Amino acid sequence: MAPKYVMIHDIIEEHNARMQNLRKYYPFFVLAETTFAQYKEGKYADLDMGYITMATLRFFIQENNFNEREITYPEYEAFMEQLLSRDFDVEIAQGDKADLIRYIFDKIKNDGKAFEFPFYDPDKRKKKIGRVKLLDSRIADGKVWYYITAEGIEFYLDTKEIRDESRISIEQVLLEKMITGENFKGGIEVVRRINSQVNRLIREKDEIVDMLSYDVFRGAEEYKNYMDTVGKWFAEEQKLFAKNKALVDKAVARASYDNMNKSNSRIMEEISELELELKQTILKHGSLIASTMELQDVSDNIIQKAKLKKLRPAFDFNGQLQKIIAEDRPDKLFIILAPLFAPKIEKTFAMTSIDHMLTLRPEDESRTTKVKKEVRDPDFRYEDEILDEKIAANFGKMFFELMDQIEKWDSLSLKEFNGILEIKFGREIYENIDYYSFLTHLAQKREYDIRAMQKKQETMLEGIVAEALRSDTVGKTDQGAYAPALSFDRFLNLKFSLTFEPEEEIQIGEDMYVTNILFRKEQ
Repeated sequence: MAPKYVMIHDIIEEHNARMQNLRKYYPFFVLAETTFAQYKEGKYADLDMGYITMATLRFFIQENNFNEREITYPEYEAFMEQLLSRDFDVEIAQGDKADLIRYIFDKIKNDGKAFEFPFYDPDKRKKKIGRVKLLDSRIADGKVWYYITAEGIEFYLDTKEIRDESRISIEQVLLEKMITGENFKGGIEVVRRINSQVNRLIREKDEIVDMLSYDVFRGAEEYKNYMDTVGKWFAEEQKLFAKNKALVDKAVARASYDNMNKSNSRIMEEISELELELKQTILKHGSLIASTMELQDVSDNIIQKAKLKKLRPAFDFNGQLQKIIAEDRPDKLFIILAPLFAPKIEKTFAMTSIDHMLTLRPEDESRTTKVKKEVRDPDFRYEDEILDEKIAANFGKMFFELMDQIEKWDSLSLKEFNGILEIKFGREIYENIDYYSFLTHLAQKREYDIRAMQKKQETMLEGIVAEALRSDTVGKTDQGAYAPALSFDRFLNLKFSLTFEPEEEIQIGEDMYVTNILFRKEQ
């Protein structure tokens, strides 16, 4: 039974890990299946998306990891323009070149979204989604900067070298073989790949810190895996570096005693460049060690705070939102939001009262303090009171104007009413949020009876308007005098209805529209 148990364990327990490892290959095969047969009527059907994808990844590795700089889209466009003209026998029209390169770039970065790799987890008996990006971007100094992700680097390296638990150690062994075989040029490439791997691990550290900020549990799991992987080869790496550095020193000494002919001069240049790259690698490993120690401190603090936060009477809305997005379950929002709209019936004991109890002094320690009586300004108003008065005045003016026009014409549309408002207040009215808020509150009822509204207000708008009209604030001009033509008494018998016309939209801005409304006087 033991061999069968081991087999079942391999199938079930390790399936999730295998799928997570496979997901970094998924974007390439999705892109490789992309053909240009439907693009521009098949004029560029001979282009190969698989080759273009690998070339793009190599370009980003060169710029991001070897040259340590992120790139802009115009730089990528220049690279791709050279590649298309150099590596394909396809004639590309000058007018199509920019659109074709943009089409290719959008495909590779998947329009800024992650590639989703669905798979089944037999251990938890549910479908899972593995997400991976080859390229990502950030905005800085008003520009969009693009860079290759850790998964993109790992995928590109895995397509040639064998995957192992200690990837950098394998590269070090390969470097030793190349130095021993005096293939110094190949050794330089291996050292650069080691530097690329170190950069990837440093970038993974930044991604884990970012993950800890919104998902502590998943971030803690990734942190543990990261520390297990990195910690295994720190001691071994020191020995390998010392060994390879000694081999390079021997090669330098041996080449110095040889006759300095043209061939040996080239070898000396390669050895010097290799020695320089090794020194840079040692510095990068020092940065990785410091980065790992920083990650340990940051993760310990975040995890400790998360543990304390679990003891508080608080709900992590941001964390739950990220979890819902990851699970693609928008229906769970109802479970979170439903209690917020329920009436609060029970009284609860506030946890902050404990602090008040602990800091309360006994009566024998209490001391009286003399309070100075300050004279308060009776005309003082808080900012929210001033804002409420401004909103009430604006609502009253617009409602007053609407009643005046309905009384004059018996019926008018929202489009006509907007034109009247533009004449009186200018097009700046569309920049005032009170205009949109007024329309929203006005649409709550299909019919308005002014006399009934004076007696009982059913909506917030009716309460604001009734109060504003009673205070005569809407009947005043800018100079403070009353406008007799806008007497409120003539509207007491006014009744009017609202009919919505959703098929007709009114444009009030460059990208702003409102639904038309027909206002009609009722007898």
